[in-house]
Amino acid sequence: MKNKTVFITGASRGIGKAIGLRLAKEGANIIIAAKTATPHPKLPGTIYTAAEEMEAAGGKALPIITDIRSEEAVQNAVQQALERFGAIDILINNASAISLTDTTNTTMKRYDLMHAVNVRGTYMTSKYCIPHLKKADNPHILNLSPPLSMDAKWFQNHVAYTMAKYGMSMCVLGMAEELRPHKIAVNALWPRTTIATAAVRNLLGGEDMCNRSRKPEIMGEAAFHILSKNASETGNFYIDDTILFEAGYKDLDEFAVNLNYKNELMPDFFV
Repeated sequence: MKNKTVFITGASRGIGKAIGLRLAKEGANIIIAAKTATPHPKLPGTIYTAAEEMEAAGGKALPIITDIRSEEAVQNAVQQALERFGAIDILINNASAISLTDTTNTTMKRYDLMHAVNVRGTYMTSKYCIPHLKKADNPHILNLSPPLSMDAKWFQNHVAYTMAKYGMSMCVLGMAEELRPHKIAVNALWPRTTIATAAVRNLLGGEDMCNRSRKPEIMGEAAFHILSKNASETGNFYIDDTILFEAGYKDLDEFAVNLNYKNELMPDFFV
């Protein structure tokens, strides 16, 4: 990973930031493409504080204010990445919007947001990074999206959100084959359990769910092992703990938020 340039959407906090920090420890250049430029009262961290942490970890960081719903913003971020580091070797499509509401309680504004960020944003950021990934050595696209399953239980309570996340997974399915001749890996990563992010704390289950979750660092570690594979390993829907056990981990206690609940972890959606 040393001196490789990694473009991460939504990397100012949570899982995106954890992946950036893990790769920064290996000496990577991290493009932090996210919207948070000023502190939020409930959501700690900005693109600038994330950049400071990644540089302290051993990498180089370029924070770019980026709304991935905007084609102009995405194009600008890609151009800035190239001007600073000269290449894009890896793309992490992490940015996502969530609303666990049923059909009648999902506003169209929220529906549009989830599809604009999750599906369109992933597709568009990939579109503008692919020409540069084609020039890279062992290039990867990694989407933070779930395994595809047409089981109705994954749709019935939040059909709009499921459609939006599955849209990201469909990008993996299609782009993996599209880009196979160009030797660009396209894979997905999803957690086995809930991850203790601000979204879990503020939107889903509060402190109790966080106590029964794993730390974002498990996703950073899993992403590192996926991105270290040869780009011929493509079209896979990886689960975080499976990757780590394959990598030689004997237990995952270090990633538990609260060891008192390590045997009572909350399963994530879609697994």
